[in-house]
Amino acid sequence: MAVTQCEIRDLNGCRFIHQLHDSVNLRKAEYLFYCEQAAIIKVTYVTDSSIHTHSMTGTQFKWGTRTFLMGIVNVSPDSFAGDGIHSPAIALEMASHMVKAGADIIDVGGESTRPGSIPVSLHEEMTRVIPVVQGLCRHVDVPVSVDTYKYEIALKALQAGARIINDIWGLKKDPRLADLAGYYGAGMVLMSNQRDVSPNHDVEFTDIMQVVIDDLRRATSEAVTRGVPADQIIVDPGIGFGKTQPQNLLLLRRLRELRVLGYPVLIGSSRKSVLGHVLQLPASERFEATAATVALAIERGADMVRVHDVKEMARVCKVTDAIVRG
Repeated sequence: MAVTQCEIRDLNGCRFIHQLHDSVNLRKAEYLFYCEQAAIIKVTYVTDSSIHTHSMTGTQFKWGTRTFLMGIVNVSPDSFAGDGIHSPAIALEMASHMVKAGADIIDVGGESTRPGSIPVSLHEEMTRVIPVVQGLCRHVDVPVSVDTYKYEIALKALQAGARIINDIWGLKKDPRLADLAGYYGAGMVLMSNQRDVSPNHDVEFTDIMQVVIDDLRRATSEAVTRGVPADQIIVDPGIGFGKTQPQNLLLLRRLRELRVLGYPVLIGSSRKSVLGHVLQLPASERFEATAATVALAIERGADMVRVHDVKEMARVCKVTDAIVRG
């Protein structure tokens, strides 16, 4: 059995030595750990190369072994999906059910991102989001993600215990989010959002997949430059964000091409308008369409799906994984 010595340094530069016992093939990797006082410490050591393991502030995601689920908790009353809630107690109850049903992450958002929605004030978003994040971090045993592009919201959420920043603008609105993630050892979901150049979702990009790939390269490079370890980053092509409906469908069709980036891929197609475009049905009747996109996305390389209906989509993932991953 191989014994590997690694060096750990905390934020103050204090040095520790840790012995790793490993009997498998080894490669060099970097992880983030937390000590008992929750100070961030960084360690370089060698580990199994057969599985790509993403360590998100203490929770490990072994990409390729199965599809992971991010459960959506909207505390915005005007959510496009009609699932917005007002009470932290109800949010906690909903999230608890999601975790029992198989959610690996709970994503909390306090501002509707539907096309044409009006941004809420910083104070209003803070009032909606932070009490819910605080409650969830105390009572659920999966990482909590905050869905925001605002520095102040992300900071308060991380201080309250959130472990992931889900930035729908991919650092376009405020690159300092990456500084926060780097300092707190938080994971980042970086989305490709074209609403800055296509606010009405009507720009006919020559090659939308290349546009998305280039945008995510920019975002991930910015994040890494600002101190976010590459293995703390997940990318999202941004279904429904600045694309025409045919372009949204094309992104799903060509999803495999995102693998060129080398990052885990998250897909958020749950109840989205592209499904209503195909079926001519409201958000409340897009359940089966969501299931279709989840199954297809897994077959085409998605590592995580962001969904409203966790119990049912967990079953879709399990069956699709059995077929696709074996």
